[in-house]
Amino acid sequence: MRLALTGASGLVGRFLLTGLAARGHEVVALGRRSVEGHEHRPWALGQAAPLAGCEALVHAAFSHAPGRYRGGEGDDPEGFLARNCDGSLRLFEEARRAGLSRAVFLSSRAVYGDYPPGTVLAETLPPRPDTLYGEMKWQVEQGLSALARSGFATASLRATGIYGPGEGHKWEGLFGAFLAGEEIEPRVATELHGDDLAAAVALLLEAPEAALALRSFNASDIILDRRDLLARIARITGQSPALPARADAARVSAMRCDRLRGLGWRPRGEEGLDAALRAML
Repeated sequence: MRLALTGASGLVGRFLLTGLAARGHEVVALGRRSVEGHEHRPWALGQAAPLAGCEALVHAAFSHAPGRYRGGEGDDPEGFLARNCDGSLRLFEEARRAGLSRAVFLSSRAVYGDYPPGTVLAETLPPRPDTLYGEMKWQVEQGLSALARSGFATASLRATGIYGPGEGHKWEGLFGAFLAGEEIEPRVATELHGDDLAAAVALLLEAPEAALALRSFNASDIILDRRDLLARIARITGQSPALPARADAARVSAMRCDRLRGLGWRPRGEEGLDAALRAML
């Protein structure tokens, strides 16, 4: 399938680009920066999208203050919403009018918002965003669902934190600080390998249209404590800096991914973590 992918040069988008191409899709990168080995078409959120010749759209682009997702609006919340919400909905409408067969939107677990810590986040729970980032993602999901009712096949993928190898990966600073002997704050969170995210997107692109009627799909894998993560780093490197205290895993709101699993999705779990860490180091 010939795909238009936005955000292909970003920390998350690069996993989608590599993973979708490896699964046989021809990927056209829409964005400001080109990506070696793939067709590039200049584009930014809010601009008319160059979608000619594409069959489907994967939208992962996100305009935010550098290094920030939640809180990514910085001191310009109105501009943040205009670029990300209005710009995304314009993109999806253009895709529908251009005759693309379906669209997949990279949403976020942030749409669940203020449920109490430890709540199991099933896909049937009503979203309750408590940040502008989560609210933006939820508004785009609703707009996309409205387009789906007009016959355009769509899906929103509510992803958790994405990890994996690559320049500037999410744990680069953490690993450097740990190996330098700095004190590390305890933390535990849900994580998903970037290639497992790409596998989920590929499933949604290839699934029967009736399967997309559920509209939203959770994408998450392991619950990972920094103590366990950094103990693996110590073992791989042969170093022994002080490990952080263990965080309270009971306060983590894990995501159930019943809908993706029903389509055959099987993320790698902890078994694939060490291989990824060796590549990241």
